[in-house]
Amino acid sequence: MTVNPELKGRAFAPTEPYLVGREKVREFARAVSATHPVNLDPEAARAAGYRDVVAPPTFAVVIQEATLAQLLAEPDAGIDFTRVVHGDQRFTYTRPIVAGDELTAALAVTSVKSLGGNSMVTAESTIVDAEGEHVVTAISTLVVRGDD
Repeated sequence: MTVNPELKGRAFAPTEPYLVGREKVREFARAVSATHPVNLDPEAARAAGYRDVVAPPTFAVVIQEATLAQLLAEPDAGIDFTRVVHGDQRFTYTRPIVAGDELTAALAVTSVKSLGGNSMVTAESTIVDAEGEHVVTAISTLVVRGDD
C-alpha cells in the first residue's frame, strides 16, 4: 500500500487537554540531559520569571505524539508504521512550556511527497494553552519506506 497523496491538507480534531506535570518535565529533562536549573528546580524557575519548571524544547513531542497517532490510525492513510522512519523535527515557540500548562494540539498534514520510492509526510501540530493561546508548533516529517 502506498501513502495516500490526498492526506495533504487534511486536518484532525484537537486532542484531549494534556496537563503538564512537574515530575514529567523533570523526567524528560533528565532523559535528554537537560541540566539547566529552570528545567529541574521550581525555585530556580520562579527566580527566572516562570511559575514552575520549564520543559526542554523537545518536550513538545510528548503532546504532539497524540496528534501523530491520529494520523497513523487514519484508515485511508496508507501508512504502514513498520516502515516509518522519523525524518525531521522542528519547533516554533511563542513561549516555553511550563509545568501546570494545560495543552491541546491539532494536527494538519502539510505535505505528502514521493522521493526515491519512499513517501515523505509532513505534519504540523499546533499546540495551544487552556486560553487558546499559541505555545508551540511542532513539525514532523515521517519517511515511509517503499517496498523492498
